[in-house]
Amino acid sequence: MSQEIITKKDVMRVLEEIATLLELKGENPFKSRAYYAAARSIETTDIDLASLVEEGRLSSMKGIGKALEQKITEFVTTGKLEYYEKLKASIPPGLMEMLRIQHLGPKKINALYEKLRVTTIGELEYACLENRLVELPGFGDKTQSKILSGIELLKKYNERYLFAEIIETAEALLTSIRGNTCVIRSSIAGSLRRLNETAKDIDIVASTDDSPNLSEHFAALPEIETITARGDTKVSVTLKSGVNVDLRIVTDDEFPYALHHFTGSKEHNIAMRGRAKTKGIKINEYGLFGEAGPMPCKSEEEIFSTLGLTYIAPELRENMGEIEAAEKGEMPELIEESDVRGLFHIHTNASDGSDSLEEIVAAAKKMGLEYIGISDHSRSAYYAGGLSVDQIRKQHKEIDAINAREIEFHIFKGIEADILTDGSLDYPNDILSTFDFVIGAIHSNFSMTENEMTLRIMKALDNPCLTMLAHPTGRLLLAREPYPVDLEKIIEHASKRKTILELNANPHRLDLDWRFCRYAGKKDVKIAINPDAHTIEGLKHFKLGINIARKGWITSADCINCLERKEIERLFFQKQ
Repeated sequence: MSQEIITKKDVMRVLEEIATLLELKGENPFKSRAYYAAARSIETTDIDLASLVEEGRLSSMKGIGKALEQKITEFVTTGKLEYYEKLKASIPPGLMEMLRIQHLGPKKINALYEKLRVTTIGELEYACLENRLVELPGFGDKTQSKILSGIELLKKYNERYLFAEIIETAEALLTSIRGNTCVIRSSIAGSLRRLNETAKDIDIVASTDDSPNLSEHFAALPEIETITARGDTKVSVTLKSGVNVDLRIVTDDEFPYALHHFTGSKEHNIAMRGRAKTKGIKINEYGLFGEAGPMPCKSEEEIFSTLGLTYIAPELRENMGEIEAAEKGEMPELIEESDVRGLFHIHTNASDGSDSLEEIVAAAKKMGLEYIGISDHSRSAYYAGGLSVDQIRKQHKEIDAINAREIEFHIFKGIEADILTDGSLDYPNDILSTFDFVIGAIHSNFSMTENEMTLRIMKALDNPCLTMLAHPTGRLLLAREPYPVDLEKIIEHASKRKTILELNANPHRLDLDWRFCRYAGKKDVKIAINPDAHTIEGLKHFKLGINIARKGWITSADCINCLERKEIERLFFQKQ
């Protein structure tokens, strides 16, 4: 195969990218400028580049010395440049992606990487939402806000979206659809109805006796940028926000079947078809059909009943044992928002939160909560304003003062203590024992092997002062993969040590993964649905945690947030 011809534009691109990569690495600015200058020199020359290379005359051009001549010659003659490839490999690829964000240049990206170890756009967004850029030299409130705005602009073109990012859009569209008088019934379907942590698009099902009218009504909504397909039974559009939406239009008789079909995962639907077949029934998006013909059902409940099953909540339709449980009448009574009495894992402005302890207490009481657990960062998290021992004592006095005057509300003293590389916690036990509860968290050294990480966490669980394990896999949705860890071993060890596992409700985490929540329940491991709040608004994230808990078959009996204050006190005391 012949080598692809390297053009002048190719050389300019590589030289400019090398200059950018050098800036991202924080190299001497004169070095990167030399590559930019060489790219400009090549751009403005009228002499054929191949001839310059062949004749060895590149160094005669302004800004190109012997070293650059060698690199350009290597690239033009071989199609590759070893220096360029090694330079690219030395930098996390996410740093180049960050250059797509408005108001963010190489120097600032280098500072973010050096100071906060931010390596992806998702990690950067998370850092902004935790206010970690506010005190960073060269940044501040305004820069942090501009970066967040730039990230929002990029999200318009994402392939997948966090549940929290598009559920409000989906609900607003549903409201607009219901505004048409010809609509009889309508519902969000797909992965959003199953409360999945991320979604690719929005699915809506609506029934009507006038499908052309509804099709026209939906296609004319102001939120829509382009219509990709339009008929009387389906309208596909792209919103101005970049999100794709499918509206399925059916008759009201077809509505229960269509809603069931377009809600369940592929695996759930296959399993349901298999069950129906054993009963001599065919099921699809249009109905149930027996030997005698159609089998009318007015609701999803009737569909399940006809197939000999108790109702399966939408969030459980993943073919992970729900059909077998429904057959036996053993579906769990899933946790509800109203079951929650208190929240833990809340940050104040003593570390990287935005609000004071007093402000958080007022907001929590307004939400109807009976107690909260404050847990600012520990001292190793210097980037997040981790607390010194003196700051801990000061905060404890402040909490004691508030508790002394509150009759029906209580603050539990906590800390989010870093689990260090060797599995020890960030403070000695004589300090940790002054807290009501201790949350252990991995915030560093993610590159350990699975065995090393598992042993690191298990050692932390052995510490009698550790009450909860925070965000057990360290993942950031759509931004960072989980660190390697044997989660089943961790759950089993947590069961032995009576350690609570956190279901971190931050929309970027939702970790513990719902796929492991059920296993935790089987091992009698209690779950704490924690908002990991850094703002008052962040307290409401617990609702997203409820979604994931429900997907994980969690009941109120499995969750410590549903306990009365006195029961929490006993639980924490027994752990110590």
